[in-house]
Amino acid sequence: MRSQTKENYLKAMFALDQRAGKISITDLSKSLDLSTPTVNNMIKKLKTMGWVNYEKYQPITFTEQGRREAALVLRKHRLTEMFLVEKMGFGWENVHAIAEQIEHVESQEFFDRMDELLGYPKYDPHGSPIPDKEGNITFRNLKRLSECQEDQTVVIKRLAHESKAFLEYLNGKKLRIGSELTIMELEDFDGSLIVNFNQKTLTLSEKVCDQLFVEIVK
Repeated sequence: MRSQTKENYLKAMFALDQRAGKISITDLSKSLDLSTPTVNNMIKKLKTMGWVNYEKYQPITFTEQGRREAALVLRKHRLTEMFLVEKMGFGWENVHAIAEQIEHVESQEFFDRMDELLGYPKYDPHGSPIPDKEGNITFRNLKRLSECQEDQTVVIKRLAHESKAFLEYLNGKKLRIGSELTIMELEDFDGSLIVNFNQKTLTLSEKVCDQLFVEIVK
């Protein structure tokens, strides 16, 4: 049986798996801000449900069923974020906490209707893929801006993380999903990039560039 707590675990595990390629009890404890024994007990429960594989001192891995369940939680969260931005006029920096609450609504019909009203979007406001009704996710082959070269023109397609502070920083620079940047210069000393955006010059730190996934257009 799914519960809000189990869904929170699934989503946190999915994020760790995507970011680090592995899921450990220690990293999951930090992500959820819970004690190691508490997390360990829940993982044992998820294992009995057939959602994860886990042996002591070994990384946690999803079963096929568990990965699908996690993807469906993400689907609800990301559809909600898109609905809040597109239909209700919320800023992309203010939707995460609200979506955290709505994502636990059990009605599949509710989210399918939301999907229909939005025109079946493939990506959320931050560029992350929205899983389909079966939990399938289509990932794009994107590069971090920090990996790009001088004279390349790129389009921002996804953010590596969605903290409010980072989104407000991007707002201040007027950078969005779909913004086109031309890389003018790479600073060897600190890895920052000088880019042309809307006929203006911006300097973006390596830290910022690491958080922006882009598509090279020329």
